[in-house]
Amino acid sequence: MIPLRLVIDTNVVVSAALKPDGLQRTVLLLAITKPVSLFVSESVFAEYREVLARSELRIRMGLQHQFLDLIKNHSRSVKPSRPLQVTTDPDDNKFLECADAARADYLVTGNGRHFPKFWKKTKVISSREFIDLVAPHILR
Repeated sequence: MIPLRLVIDTNVVVSAALKPDGLQRTVLLLAITKPVSLFVSESVFAEYREVLARSELRIRMGLQHQFLDLIKNHSRSVKPSRPLQVTTDPDDNKFLECADAARADYLVTGNGRHFPKFWKKTKVISSREFIDLVAPHILR
């Protein structure tokens, strides 16, 4: 398989924390496994940290730290060069900025309606589409 460059939306990370047997957990595990390269920016990582810590989600602090450490230790950091105003939800622009800086092949999200189908060379896809692409045998 050829190397893939990937950015993951916060909703995928949160779902991975909440549902151990869900597709999003598989996406996260695949995202940190070669030949996939996961990319984060400072603002994307900060949002992961902030949302995972929300009390209403009831994610154990230990699990929050495990996820953040996993992402931090198995991702590459990028610095977006310019702010974008592309998505229907302004808070989601940080993911396209990160994808742009990373020259990402894919942005995986559970909120595809907030994003354009493509941003430059980055295709916006769902968790299921990502798994179909890199590990279709998992869904059989």
